[in-house]
Formats: sequence, C-alpha cells, structure tokens
Amino acid sequence: MPGARITSGERITLRTAETEDIPFLQRGGATPEIRFPLGNPVMNREQYEISDDRNAPDRFLVCLEDDDTPPIEPGEDDVTPIGFVGVSDAHFKRPELGYWLIPEVHGEGYGKAAVSLAIDYVFRQYDTPAVEAEAFDFNDASRGLLESLGFTEEGRKRKFMFVDGEYRDMIQYGLLREEWESET
Repeated sequence: MPGARITSGERITLRTAETEDIPFLQRGGATPEIRFPLGNPVMNREQYEISDDRNAPDRFLVCLEDDDTPPIEPGEDDVTPIGFVGVSDAHFKRPELGYWLIPEVHGEGYGKAAVSLAIDYVFRQYDTPAVEAEAFDFNDASRGLLESLGFTEEGRKRKFMFVDGEYRDMIQYGLLREEWESET
C-alpha cells in the first residue's frame, strides 16, 4: 500500500513507495513494454529494496485516488498505483529523474502530470540549478514527454546499452530551474 502523499495535482498523486509496494514495482520492471524502453534488467524482490538511508533515491508511486482519500494510510480501495517516479543522485550532483507507467494508462497524460510533479518536488526539496533525465533514442514517447516539459537535449551516449537485441543510444536531457520557473 502506497505511503504518505508527497504532492498531488489535478489528475494524480505522488506517494512514497513502501516495502509493501515492491510487488507492484517488480511487475513494472518485468513488463516488456516497460522494461525494454527503460533498459532495466529483471530484478527479484530483494533487489527492489526500499532504503531508509537519507541519501537513498526518492521513490514515489504515481497514484489515482479520490479527493477524500486520506494523505496518510489510505484504505486499500482508495488508491490505485499506475506508475513510478524516482529522483536519484540529488544529494551529491544534478538530480536525475526516472519514471514509468503501466501500459494500460499509456497515452492518457498521466506521465506528463507525474513528471511535472516530480520536477516541482525536486526544485522545492533540493538546492539544485537543474534536473536531468535520459531516454533511449527509440523511446519516442519518453523523449516527447521530456521535450514537452521544456527539457533540452544535452548529449548522446552512443551504443550505450544492449537492449532488446541491439546496442542503443541514450539521449541525455536537462532542464534548468529558471527554465522551469519561467514556464510554470
């Protein structure tokens, strides 16, 4: 069951990922429609450890919920997790966003809403001039999402990783704080 509400928008809520959410996170990482565009390996439950280390990545479930859902300890029927957003490396360098949604909700705008909330969170929580994200060259949906939020392509790691039978390029994106603030 997702944890406390961190932030919410008109359509979705970001809640802390808890140990009980590992089966949902594992499902996302094992689903080919998610795993191949991310380039992630299949992991067992122990590899999805939710750490309480203050320098650990910030991990959030993207959730659908009713307006009257309590901010802490919602009922099992009150929250429907549909994806994940993570913020890594925020404590020692430029924070990096990672995200995915279950295939059933692709194309409905939830990804843009979730990443937008995560960007707001990063700029409120961390004293950083920018946030970054990466997407494989073949992942048009993710690249389009980043570009629609104002991210700028900053580089390319050629033949970065072997994914789904071939070597793929990784595109690096960045968004400066002042660019985000001028758009919102």
